[in-house]
Amino acid sequence: MVLQTATGITGLDNILGGGLPKGSAVIVEGAPGTGKTTLGMQFLYNGITEQNEAGIFITFEEFPDQIYHDMKSFGWDLRALERKNQLRVIGISPKILLEEMQKSNGLFEQMVNEINCERLVIDSISLLRTGDSEKTIREVLYTLRNILRKFKLTSLLIQERSDLDGNSVPFEHYIFDGLIRLSLKEHLELFRQRTLEVLKMRGTCIMEGEHIYRITENGIYVLLASKTAADIQESTSDFQLKTGIPSLDAILGGGLDKGTIYMLDTNSKANYRHIVASILAQRINSGDRILSLLSSIQSIEELASLLEKHKADVGKGIEENRMYFIEHYKRSIPEKWQDAVYHVHTLDNKSYNLFLKNEIYPKMNSDLNKHKNWFIYYDLNAIINERGTEYVLRHFATETAAARSLGMSVLVLCNFKEVGIQVASFLERSCNGVLKTWVDGSYQYLQITKASNGEISKPYLVENINDCPYIRLL
Repeated sequence: MVLQTATGITGLDNILGGGLPKGSAVIVEGAPGTGKTTLGMQFLYNGITEQNEAGIFITFEEFPDQIYHDMKSFGWDLRALERKNQLRVIGISPKILLEEMQKSNGLFEQMVNEINCERLVIDSISLLRTGDSEKTIREVLYTLRNILRKFKLTSLLIQERSDLDGNSVPFEHYIFDGLIRLSLKEHLELFRQRTLEVLKMRGTCIMEGEHIYRITENGIYVLLASKTAADIQESTSDFQLKTGIPSLDAILGGGLDKGTIYMLDTNSKANYRHIVASILAQRINSGDRILSLLSSIQSIEELASLLEKHKADVGKGIEENRMYFIEHYKRSIPEKWQDAVYHVHTLDNKSYNLFLKNEIYPKMNSDLNKHKNWFIYYDLNAIINERGTEYVLRHFATETAAARSLGMSVLVLCNFKEVGIQVASFLERSCNGVLKTWVDGSYQYLQITKASNGEISKPYLVENINDCPYIRLL
């Protein structure tokens, strides 16, 4: 297990899975004005005040007095920490530093031992490149890396970069243990947005992607890209519904929130059928009442066959009066299942609404009053095709609100690209959670893009496996 050194910087330790690997040397890269020096000193200050780990800050360009003055705006009294033998702020030339680092009992080793140093920041290693051949620069960087490893220092090495969009990859990116990039970009032609991204970190899993950060009165504050403002419509119950896919349950924090509306945004290229079947099978085998609106591409027999692979018996559910289906298409139904199927292909929209109001809802209310759970699944694209977009815009929000108020759980299948941006936006607002799955080249991905607790996941690869539930997420 890799030991980690917490940076104490809000958000950054979450991205790093707890902190920097202990003893690692990590580049902090960015253009001027991105807050690299602030991040480095905050790493040292938090180490001293929160972890009792002494630190050294080495600057090649700034005078220590300037560092003291700049950091005081964050409430960090660096002189006081120096008096306590917990910090050293050293202004020195790159050449002299390297000479002293290579000396036995040189100035660098004396400083490390004097305060029992565990953290180091060098601002900036860009000056180690000045005026030397590529071969010499590589030798210098290797020497620096090896010395830092020798003293087991957890280090941040600041590097100036103004050509972040260039195609060349600096040599130091390869030899050091990690790379944190700070960027300052134009946003919406209105203001510049600061983002932080961890592109590399040996020995630990990282949270990928760019994360917005602010330089506040307390230092760097990172707002994780996986956090959004929490949905005000929280789950109405204290437990969750298992999906039957362990890796998906883990991402969801235990499963689907009971009494909420989840949208599965997908298309015909993606293997969404096993996701749906696994969730439905769990509800059938848990004894829930099921209402399923059959799609144009899946008959009741095909659905039953798929669910059988997931160890759920549709026939048994129908016999126990726990499974019902709404059929919009003129298809033959096995005689033994006729009583469980409502044929609505002859009903216009007004008659269809009356059917729901007079036949379906009363049945559900009766069971709910007896503490029997209902789970609803349907393909919204089928409703749009048969009833029209206007029908969905007029009734979907009302129906989902009613389902939530009654504590019913709903899974809705839809293709956001097919219905258009405006309709997709409306649908997303009307539900508590969105699971998006798509295909890119030869690979399929799944991501939680909305959840009632505000969590957004990274994209996961969907792997096909031979055993039930036939897929897992990586």
